[in-house]
Order: sequence, then structure tokens, then C-alpha cells
Amino acid sequence: MEGKGLTGGIHVSHNKTVQIEIGGYISNLFRTHFGKGPTAVYVTIEKSFITIHFLGFLAGMEKNLLGQNEVKRVLASRDMVIRNLTPEIMQQIEELTGYGVIEFYTDWNFEKETGLMIGIINKELEKQPMPWPNSEDEQALRDYLDRASLIAQKIPEHTDIFWLNDRTLLVQRSGILLEIEKEFIRNGFLDELKLSKRQLERRAFQEARPENVLRGSIEETFLFWNFEKDRGYTVFRLAKENQKEKPEGLHRNMHND
Repeated sequence: MEGKGLTGGIHVSHNKTVQIEIGGYISNLFRTHFGKGPTAVYVTIEKSFITIHFLGFLAGMEKNLLGQNEVKRVLASRDMVIRNLTPEIMQQIEELTGYGVIEFYTDWNFEKETGLMIGIINKELEKQPMPWPNSEDEQALRDYLDRASLIAQKIPEHTDIFWLNDRTLLVQRSGILLEIEKEFIRNGFLDELKLSKRQLERRAFQEARPENVLRGSIEETFLFWNFEKDRGYTVFRLAKENQKEKPEGLHRNMHND
């Protein structure tokens, strides 16, 4: 089954202010609990999703550990902190936006010193629908996503595609788990499964040759799962030549961390 998410900007007068407030909150929170804040934070609120993309986030100790190939150690440390902070982050987003967050996930890109948080809002925000980008072939994109899914595991039972802005594509896939993965989940190996799936799916999305489908190359890929609901979310950040990222929802950290 297939679905579309063709979205435009939220028609809420205070939306940009809320985005900046969320970005400032995340910067301060990271500085308090990690000892360093990101250099910039971009917040997007579209359809039923909020994404928080942060740049320049890698502490000196983490850089040293990564240089020693201690990726799992850095990942475990960050995930533990974020797991403890998630209820507070969800509550703060609800207070700032007026919308409850029913799911919340975080993924990291150590190589680029970036990361992305995604929150699932408990209702679909009303806005004017944005037409599918003229330069993008919807069927070719769906074929690409199916090819990548088949390389990694299996073709999903249902795929929804949401353009959050001209550089951010969110894909929601349902019915993605293999029986052996379900068994790992039943036996409590969630962290191990998540780590393996993240590496596998990132390779699969590259092997499926996205450059033949998307007008801009994929700059970053972030992956999230709700194993209980057999659902996965993928966020692609697209690169554009000679075009800088729009400043909407930007919080730039002026501290020298």
C-alpha cells in the first residue's frame, strides 16, 4: 500500500518564534548535560512531525574516543543521556507548541558532527498542501525506497512520503520487520538490533543509487524505529548546489563551547 504526505508550511502566526524557542531550549539542554551545545539548530514543524537538526555537536572527549574506534561507547553514552531527557523534551515541546508528542527519537551522525531528533505530534496540523516537487518523480522515488528496503530486509507493507521542506524528506514505512528481528525484540536485544539496522539500512540506501532519483544528493540519512508498532522513519537531508539552508527555525549558538 502507498500513501502520500504532501505538506507545506504551517499556517500559524507564531510558528517561527516557536521554532527558535525550541532550538534555544535544545542548545541549552545539551550544554548542561553534555558539556557542549551545538553550533546551530534548525527546527521544522510540518504535518504531524517536528524535526530538530543540530550541527557542530561533538565534544573533545568524544572526538578522542571516536579516533580510537570507540563508536559504541560514545553512542551508548549519548543514548543513555537522551533516554533520560526524552520525557522532559517532549513536555517542553508540548508547552511551546500546544501539541502533545507521542513518539520521540534521536539519531547521530558522528562523521559530520550532527544529529537529528524527530517527534511525532498527536494530531495533523492544518496547512495548505504543497504539490509534489516538479523535479521529483514520485514513482521513481518509491521504486528507490523499495529497492533499498529489499536490500536491507523486505519491501514494507506501507510507505508514506512527506516533504517537510525542499531539503528534508521524511519516509514512514510500516510492516518492515523480519521474523528473526521480531525474535530479537522479544528477547530484549533492542540496542543490538538498532545498531545493526542503522548500519545496514544506511548502506542499503546508498547501494540503491539515490543519485538516479533525487535532484539533490543525499547529504545525511537519519534512521528511527518504533519496534512495538513495526514502523520505521527515515529522514533524508538533501544537498543543493549553490543554495544555503533557509534560516527558518534557526537557533545559532553564540557560546564558545
